Amino acid sequence: MTRRVVTTILGAVAVVSVAAACSSGPGAAPASTEPTPASSSATAAGLPHSGAPKVEHPLPESVLSGQPCQEALTSDQLKQILDMVPQGEPSNIPGLGPDCKWHNTDAGAQVGVGYTTQTHQGLSAVYQGTKPQAKVWRELPPIQGFPAVAFSTEDSGTQTGLCLVSVGIADDLSFDASLGLGDAKRASGADPCPLAARVADMVVTNLKRKAGA
Repeated sequence: MTRRVVTTILGAVAVVSVAAACSSGPGAAPASTEPTPASSSATAAGLPHSGAPKVEHPLPESVLSGQPCQEALTSDQLKQILDMVPQGEPSNIPGLGPDCKWHNTDAGAQVGVGYTTQTHQGLSAVYQGTKPQAKVWRELPPIQGFPAVAFSTEDSGTQTGLCLVSVGIADDLSFDASLGLGDAKRASGADPCPLAARVADMVVTNLKRKAGA
């Protein structure tokens, strides 16, 4: 199964708002292919696996108990990313968990966050199912202490302007942050993965706050 993150998101750096530079991207960006979870006892005994790093200081499962549209990104963060605060569009990805996408339709920009709560495999599922088919695979420096990977499974890699970052918040829990560049940024050769990592960092901040960390 795959978490599908759609096209068109922003393409800017730091505090500069760049939604105006974004436009629609070419197609959907597949995310992690995740296996059916094993029993809870087998899962606990077998994680992490497939080369995934261990989460040394995990967050509690309760931080992913909500809907990403309501909790993953604040209004101020959405304003930084999209130059506006759009209404989130919630969905549930069968076998994975709740998902949300936010659009700036005028700019053709979008960002997405999904909580992977149903596999109980965390980043191990991403290493096992996605890494072998990824055209771009980058193990990132830990995001606030949590292991993370950036990847694209598009044939042309990040040249499509799409990147997804998966972050392990526990050995058996992870979330995805998706970001895609608009036409102008893509034509300039901008790399979407650092921007997706920036979104992931914002989400980690909010999850830690929810956990009281």
